[in-house]
Amino acid sequence: MSQLFYIKECSSTNDEISKVLLYENSDFTAVHTFNQTGGRGQYGNTWLSAAGKNLAYTLAVMIQNFTLPDFLFNYYTAIIIRDFIAKLADTAISIKWPNDIIMKNKKIAGILIEKKKINQANYFIIGAGINILQEKFDEISNAGSLLTQTGTGFNLEKMTADLHSYLIEELKNIPSEKEIIDRFNANLFRKNLVSVFELNTKRQNGIIKNADENGEIWIDLENDGLKSFYHKEIKLLY
Repeated sequence: MSQLFYIKECSSTNDEISKVLLYENSDFTAVHTFNQTGGRGQYGNTWLSAAGKNLAYTLAVMIQNFTLPDFLFNYYTAIIIRDFIAKLADTAISIKWPNDIIMKNKKIAGILIEKKKINQANYFIIGAGINILQEKFDEISNAGSLLTQTGTGFNLEKMTADLHSYLIEELKNIPSEKEIIDRFNANLFRKNLVSVFELNTKRQNGIIKNADENGEIWIDLENDGLKSFYHKEIKLLY
């Protein structure tokens, strides 16, 4: 049975989720807020969000229901959140490896997946921050929102309810591992385009070729040739 709880304000929905997983068989349980004050991103990054403008959402699903390797689960989560936003905005959306959601070269959503044991059950904790109505960002920021990128204002409550239903439906119908990899690469940001990367404090051109099932990205670099990298080993510059 799925449940969706609203929290008026919290530091992090990924931290709050454990408070509502009260029963042994709690599954597809989610919390959300429109005022998250201390959101976390991947690998210790922060996720800043303006109060009352954006969505912070966390869904807990029991790991025992999935046979996917962790990285493929991460990829699939990015795919379905990308698909949901793309259908909503009716415009092209990409996934910046490993799991940022990009619209018109601006990051509009970030995903943080953690594994936690709560009340003797093991969960994937899927956290998503989506910029929806925020209009102003730091001048040097690469962030945007659905409003800034489409000119359309979306209803926060309806979008949250629709997202919750969509994710549950898609997570109950996992495609093959090959399809996940193919769909992820089909929507990979800057794939097959010349881009600038920072590697070991030095910049060079390169072309993203593909992401693989081990969570690595393959880049054909101008000076170093074709190499694979884990997150934080190389930086794609805008």
